Amino acid sequence: MVNKKVKINETIHDFDENLTIIQACEISGIQIPRFCYHERLSIAGNCRMCLVEVVGGPPKPTASCAMQLKDLRPGPNGEPPQVLTNSEMVENARKGVMEFLLINHPLDCPICDQGGECDLQDQAMSFGLGKSRYTEDKRTVEDYDLGPLVETHMTRCISCTRCVRFTTEVAGIDQMGQTGRGEDSEIVTYLSNTLDSELQGNIIDLCPVGALTSKPYAFTARPWELQKTETIDVMDGTGCNIRVDSKGNRVMRITPRENHLVNEEWISDKSRFVWDGIRVQRLDTPFKKVEGNLIPTSWEDALSIASETMRCGNTSFVAGDLVSVETLYTATKLSEYLGGTKVLGDLDTSGPLNGRSFYVGNGKIEDLDKTKNIILLGTNPRKEASVVNARIRKAWINGANVYRLGVKETLTYDVNELGNTFFDLQIFLDKMGSKKSFWTDTIFLVGYSFLNNRSADVALNTVRSYVEKFKSKFLIIHPNASAVGSLDLGFETDVKVKQNVMKETKTIYNLGCDTLEVGKGSFVIYQGSHGDKGAGSADLILPSACYLEEDGIFVNTEGRIQYARKAIQPPGKAKENWRILRAISEKLGYIPNWQDLNGLRGALFDDFPLISEPGKIIMVPWETAEKQKKLGSKVPLKAYIKDYYLSNCICRASKTMGNLARARNSLNLKKAS
Repeated sequence: MVNKKVKINETIHDFDENLTIIQACEISGIQIPRFCYHERLSIAGNCRMCLVEVVGGPPKPTASCAMQLKDLRPGPNGEPPQVLTNSEMVENARKGVMEFLLINHPLDCPICDQGGECDLQDQAMSFGLGKSRYTEDKRTVEDYDLGPLVETHMTRCISCTRCVRFTTEVAGIDQMGQTGRGEDSEIVTYLSNTLDSELQGNIIDLCPVGALTSKPYAFTARPWELQKTETIDVMDGTGCNIRVDSKGNRVMRITPRENHLVNEEWISDKSRFVWDGIRVQRLDTPFKKVEGNLIPTSWEDALSIASETMRCGNTSFVAGDLVSVETLYTATKLSEYLGGTKVLGDLDTSGPLNGRSFYVGNGKIEDLDKTKNIILLGTNPRKEASVVNARIRKAWINGANVYRLGVKETLTYDVNELGNTFFDLQIFLDKMGSKKSFWTDTIFLVGYSFLNNRSADVALNTVRSYVEKFKSKFLIIHPNASAVGSLDLGFETDVKVKQNVMKETKTIYNLGCDTLEVGKGSFVIYQGSHGDKGAGSADLILPSACYLEEDGIFVNTEGRIQYARKAIQPPGKAKENWRILRAISEKLGYIPNWQDLNGLRGALFDDFPLISEPGKIIMVPWETAEKQKKLGSKVPLKAYIKDYYLSNCICRASKTMGNLARARNSLNLKKAS
């Protein structure tokens, strides 16, 4: 890194010469207005709002987003180059640019969903003229259909091209572009296609005006009416940082929060638009099964039935995919008291996962930014971790090689296919041999399609031996938010153990697992938020809060501990998950030594220090791999997620997710024909 002295206004700074002027100004605390510039997209330089004056440089104002500091010339006597951000030339230039941008812009701020949080409004107030001198007719542009998520009002468009650059560079689709010149230029879609991406909703946030807005949120609320809660998404195992905007006790929208270590500033469409499924098909009162029918009952009766059933026979606790660590810990303590067992419902391994380096690894999501080789083993990141998939695409654009073992599915980057069996993996390992230069700059991303295979224990050990030998990186892609927390607390995944447990267990306490297959003779207690598949097979239903209705801790796919915050109240008689389990514990005679959530967390942190530092990944020693064995299995891997938009109970209750699933199926049928 080479530094360069630059004078910004009247102060001299020392910056990396590769920075652009706008970046240097940001670092020095000077805000430069902009529309087209975005830190995570390529430079366009077409809005001209970020103009500054370079003293001794070009006679005209300079676009600060497109000029690097190393291109600035020093003064005649070697003085540091000077940039002025508030000179008369700059002020006049900004006023002129703003006047041109507003020539054809409609005066519909009162009915625009962007009103109150619009960059154009803010900058027009700060840098624009008091009134318009334009008296001619304004230009109008026809709107087009982008699908069920993004609503278009293209007359408002200022051609910043952020949406085009995002869909092309980050989302990996080429369905948007700009046509025409001058007054006739407009953003359009190729052959009027709708967008086919799991990240398309991010163009709503990127649009600096009201040209692209949210269809499900349209005309429902104003920004100043909303209560904002910063929390964590649980639609996959990435743990994206989100903000939930609610009005009264109703969620109105979900938007991303920036966290470069996890999701940068993107979220998937499932994370953004699933909120309409929160209120639908809810369990809001306890139910018990009488003569084959579920009938409502009181909490006192339901807790009595649950405690009597659990007291009479051995009990197994089954963890679902949306369960907080506090709930899992409460279930763990109750299981220890009863002498029961704990299993993870959505992961079946061919052997035990004996340590954290087996189910988390030594890699981080941010490692993808600087690796040269990415090996996907039985995972489709586009479906299982959409934001991580965008990061892989960024690495691929920067020159990384991507290899894939597993089902051939459409990704947003080129891949080198290795095959679909562990035998194919062995061929690849033999081919690469001991090429240290290859392996030391490699990260393995392992998915559930790999782990759910019957020979996965041998294959996983082989991969770990390469990681250990060459100091490679290794990361499990968990598609479910509660998976790592469950494994940290000792929930079992070995398929043989789980089968024996299900056969011998008289009482199954189901914590929101909708994939559970229950044998005959078992009494099933279902604790969950939605009346979905799991509730349909239950003998007793205990209604609980969902992830936006209670505080909780979740551990993401890389082992990072994060707090989810309560945004709204649970409906009807539904209760927080840990409170339900504590009430049953008291009925059974086991009285925990904590009364509230803070006390529960204190006990949790004492018993499991791995989960004691929010926002961090607590690294653990690497468990030594066993002696490497040759892989001979030719059993093909199978896709883990079959329908991306309907992967959990909240998604299946969401009207928007249903529309997306139908649109995706229709698109796939067209491609097939």
